[in-house]
Formats: sequence, structure tokens, C-alpha cells
Amino acid sequence: MSHYYKKTFMKLNYLLFSVFLIGLISCNNDPDQVIDQEAEVDQELEQTLKLAAENGEISYFKLPTSTDLNNIPQDPKNPLTAEKVALGQLLYHETGLALNSITDGKRTYSCASCHHAQAGFQAGIRQGIGDGGMGFGIAGEGRSQNSEVDTELIDVQPVRSPSTLNSAYQVAQLWNGQFGAVGPNEGTEAQWTEGTPKFVNHLGFEGVETQAIAGFDVHRMGVDTALIIDTDYKAMFDEAFPEVDENDRYSKKQIGLAVAAYERTLLATEAPWQKYLAGDQNALTQDQKLGAILFFGKANCVSCHNGPALNSMEFYALGMGDLTGDNVFRFTEDDPAHRGRASFTGNVDDEYKFKVPQLYNLKDSPFYGHGGTFNTVKEVITYKNAAVIENVNVPNSQLALEFVPLELSEDEIDQLTDFVENGLYDPSLLRYIPDNLPSNLNFPNNDTQSQVDLSF
Repeated sequence: MSHYYKKTFMKLNYLLFSVFLIGLISCNNDPDQVIDQEAEVDQELEQTLKLAAENGEISYFKLPTSTDLNNIPQDPKNPLTAEKVALGQLLYHETGLALNSITDGKRTYSCASCHHAQAGFQAGIRQGIGDGGMGFGIAGEGRSQNSEVDTELIDVQPVRSPSTLNSAYQVAQLWNGQFGAVGPNEGTEAQWTEGTPKFVNHLGFEGVETQAIAGFDVHRMGVDTALIIDTDYKAMFDEAFPEVDENDRYSKKQIGLAVAAYERTLLATEAPWQKYLAGDQNALTQDQKLGAILFFGKANCVSCHNGPALNSMEFYALGMGDLTGDNVFRFTEDDPAHRGRASFTGNVDDEYKFKVPQLYNLKDSPFYGHGGTFNTVKEVITYKNAAVIENVNVPNSQLALEFVPLELSEDEIDQLTDFVENGLYDPSLLRYIPDNLPSNLNFPNNDTQSQVDLSF
């Protein structure tokens, strides 16, 4: 069946089902009838999922568990091992690697400063702050610029910090997809400029690994040989990379590969949606099931948000706003980052196009889009339903063909929001953080205010 006819058939099925449901709802509250109605919804959802799945199976959307290393997507040049993941978990949170601070913030920040569990492995604020930041709050919302540090010196990025959750399903990383030597970046070698983070692509790794290695320098990290040799880290490096010569084993590259291995195991497997896919039909509420039917059917969200992580390696222009306004540092109107994929490829056809993000645990950090201009999931769905751009700099000629009015009712918007916001929410991400670090330093931040906020 062609893609066009497949979508048409799905929409027809949904419309027929909606008419049927309306008839049921208008009847009395007979318990047997309610049970029948629930069974019809489950049946419709199953049918819709099979049509949306590339292999025709519901399991297509199921995430592997974080310990099922053989079934987690991985870079063949960086195979997953339990030893490598355990090491990466610690290094990801290790504030002892924050050695190249230019703000007197040495040993006060980590990868987790901008990608932590409490915020769904994003930043808890609209624009993440690494070096030069202070504080944490309760879920990262209290991090701010250190008042004693010049704005020009703090470590911030011109786009929203992407989530590392479910990153195993991304062969290219960042909103413009510039990190990764394979997939959509094959043929872009001319853009892997020497002297820039993009040069790391020449190592030949996928995006997760490339970003972890490149980010080491970008975010002012350094290798503390004494920290490694004089703590449990040395044995962990030896177990994780026994095939690497000792002269290279305790290096930036191996740190990046361990961190990437850990990031690949950050999977939202305890979300109600994943439990539903595993056979627990009571894991989702009735409204969430109806929202899922919309997601994979009438609303056609699945055309872009597909697979277990509900993301893709495609780039689209949806006219969303850039990272500007209050509490945004070092914004300039002509920042190349606002050009999206074109800021990497240089291709005019890629102007204002950004990579499709994963959709789990969005409500942990209420900033959505590459510029964080939306504050609720419902706002994003309402925006896409209306299909009226907010960024006047984006020409209509660049807008995605899929950016058209969805004609969803208010009830349907609420159901779809419930599914995305709550059905895709894993409440137990703290299981992925360590109890302590071999350095005995605090994490994810180690500045004085963070220590107060986190009661260290």
C-alpha cells in the first residue's frame, strides 16, 4: 500500500471509529457497554498502530530496556558493554572534569548541568548554562548566571539544549544535525571544518559519540590524570577499554565514548505508553488511548515522530521562534544557528529546518521548540493544529508540506496533549543517576549555591 493510500485509509478508519464512539457515548452508562467501548478503543488503537508501523507490528514502537544492550541501537565503532555504560554514567555527572573553566568555575559543572534527569535530560531552564552558571533549584529551574561573571564568558548555546533521553535513536545530533559521520551527514565532509567541533566527525562515529567527544572541549572539560589514576576510575577505564593502549586509554576520546554509551541507555521504558505496548492495556487512560489514536491516525504526528523514540532524522521548517528575549544570553539576530540545518550544510534548501526531536518526558522542562518559545505541550499542539507561523523570518516557501491545519477539535487537542504529556512520561528517570562519584564531588553542579539547593 502506498504511503498516500495508507494515510488516507488510516484517516477513514479514524472517522468511522469516531462516529461509532459518539453513538456509544450518547447511550446509557451500562457497565457492559462501557467495557465494550473500551475494547473498541483498544482494537482501534491496535489497528492504527499496525498501519503506522513500518513493519506492521506494534512492537515497532517499543523501546528496549536499558540493560538489553544487544537491542539498543549503537555505533559499531563503540559497542555497548556494561562496563563502558557504568563508567559513562559517572563521567557524565563528574564535576571533576570541569577543568578548563574561564570563569573561575573549575570543578563546578558537568554534562548533567544542561542535561539532567530532573528535567527529562534537558536543561531545567530555557537556555542551559554550564561554566559561569550557579544554582540548581529543585529541578534545575533555579540555575542562573553567576552574578560575578561577565555575560560574554558564560557557556551558553544559541538554541535550546536537546535532550539526551532516547538519544540512541539519533545517528546525527543537535538541532542542525551537525554531529555524526553517517546517515544524513554522508556527503557533508566539506563542512567538517578543521579547528571547529565539526572536525570531530572525521573520527567516523555516529552523532551520540561525536557530540560527546566534541562537547568535551566545547563545554570546557579537561582530563585530570590524577583523578583517574588515584580513584576507582582507573580500574573502570581498564575494564571498559581493555583493547586500548594504556597511553590512550584515559583520554578525552575514551571519556566521550563512555559517556555516549551511557547516554544510549537513557530510555523512557517506564512511560505508560511503553507499558501499554508491553501488554498492560490499563497503563493508559481512555483519553490517552484516544490521543494515541489521533497521534498515529488523524493528526498524523507519526509522519514525522516515528519509531520507538517518536523522532526521526529528518529536518523541517515549522516557523517556530528562535532563542530570544528575556533571560537569553548573547542573542544576535544574525546568529547562524537560527538558520537551522543550513547553518551546517550551507544548502539554501535547508534554511530554517530543524531536526525532529524525541517526545518523551516533555513536561519535565516546559520549553519547546529549538528556541524554547512554547511553554506547554498543548501550546505546541495548538500551534501545529492552526499552522500559522510565529517566526516572520521564515518564508512560506521553506515550510514543511506537513505544516497544514489539522482540524482537530478542542476535545481532540486535549486528548492528544494528554497522550504526549502524560502517556509518554517516564516518572522514574532518577534511576539513571549515580549515588556518588569517585571524586566525592557534588553533582550535577558543584558551585556553592547548587550545594545549598541540593542540600549537600
